[in-house]
Amino acid sequence: MKKSAIVVGAGIVGLATAKALSNNGFSVTVIDKTQRAVGASIRNFGMVWPVGQPAGELYRLAKKSAQVWKDICDGTGMWFNQSGSLHVAYSKEEWVVLNELFAQFEAEGRPISLLTASQIAIKYPLVKQNNLMGGLFSSDELIVDPRIAVEHVSDNLTTFGGVQFLWNQTVTEVGSGYIKTGNKVLKADKIFVCSGQDIETLFPEVFISLPIVKCKLQMMRMQLPSNRAIGTSVCGGLSLLHYTSFKTAPSLHLLHDKILTEMPAYIKHGIHVMVSQHELGELTVGDSHEYGYTFDPFDQHYINELIINYLNSFMNASNWVVNTTWNGVYPKMTDGSSWFFNEPVNDVYLLNGLGGAGMTLSFGVAEKMVNEVI
Repeated sequence: MKKSAIVVGAGIVGLATAKALSNNGFSVTVIDKTQRAVGASIRNFGMVWPVGQPAGELYRLAKKSAQVWKDICDGTGMWFNQSGSLHVAYSKEEWVVLNELFAQFEAEGRPISLLTASQIAIKYPLVKQNNLMGGLFSSDELIVDPRIAVEHVSDNLTTFGGVQFLWNQTVTEVGSGYIKTGNKVLKADKIFVCSGQDIETLFPEVFISLPIVKCKLQMMRMQLPSNRAIGTSVCGGLSLLHYTSFKTAPSLHLLHDKILTEMPAYIKHGIHVMVSQHELGELTVGDSHEYGYTFDPFDQHYINELIINYLNSFMNASNWVVNTTWNGVYPKMTDGSSWFFNEPVNDVYLLNGLGGAGMTLSFGVAEKMVNEVI
C-alpha cells in the first residue's frame, strides 16, 4: 500500500512539495483554504532567477527548479520564455560592480557575458542608451506567467502524479498523522505545512520563536502601445543591492553609499526596479520591500511613482501604460537562511520562509527536504 501525505497550502512551495512526494511514491492530497491560489505565488514577476543565487547549493537548486519548470511547461503546453536577464549600468560604480561580478560568475562557470552599450542598443533597443555604459547578461533566467503558472502546475500534478486537490478547505488543526478541516479529519503518514504568509495560523508558537519577518511588496503591470518585445528581463542598478549573489562584489559598498546619498527614498522603501514580459506582451514592473508583521492593505501611489521614475531611467518606457497594481506578502528569514524547515510534531513538517525566491528555489528545495525525511 502506498504511503500517504497531505500538503497544506497550494502555493508554489506546497505544489513543489507535493511533486517531490508524488515522485517518491506517495499518494498526495493538497488542501488550500481558497478556491484557487491567490497569494504571493501569483503576485510576482514570474522570474525563475538563478543569477540571484550564490554559487554552490543555492545556485544548483535554482538550476534544478528551472529545469522542472521547463519540464512542466513542456508537459502542459504552458508558455515560458528562456529570456535570460540583463543588468544595466549607468554610473561608473554600477559598471565596476558588473565587471567584478562578470569575473566572479565566469570563474564559477555561469553562462554570462558583458555587453557594450552598442551591443545592447542592437539587441535590446528599448533599453535607454543615454549614459549607458554596458550590461551583464545571463542566459540562465526564464519567465513564466505567475497568473496561470500555479494552475498549470496543479493540473500537471493531477494528470501525471495523481495528486488530489481539496479547495475551499480551511485546515484548523494539524497533528501527528492527521489534519482537521471543518468537521472532517483526514489522515496521512506525513503532513507538510506550506502555508506562506499564514505561517502563524498553524503552530503559532513556532512562528513566534523564528527569526522571520513578513515582507510586503508593491508591483504593477504595464502595457506597451505597440506590444513590442523587450527581448529579455531588464534590471537597473538598484537590483545590484538586492540579490545575495551580488554581495561578494568588492565595490558594492561604494554603489550602496552612492545610492544612499543620492536616492535615500529608494533605500528607505527597499525599492529595486526590474521588468519582465509575458506572452501577451504585458510587462511586470516592481518592486518595493516593507518589512513587519501587519501591513496597511493599501498601495502607496508615491512608491509606485518612485518605481516608474526609476524605470524610465533605464528603459524607454514613457509611453507604457499602467493597467494593474497590487501588493503581495511573503515571509522571509532574518538570519540569512534561505528557508525554514522544522518538525514540530512527529511526521509533521513546516516548510516556509523562501522569501522572494519561491519561484526560483521551490522545486529544488522541496525535493531536497522531502528526500531528507521520507
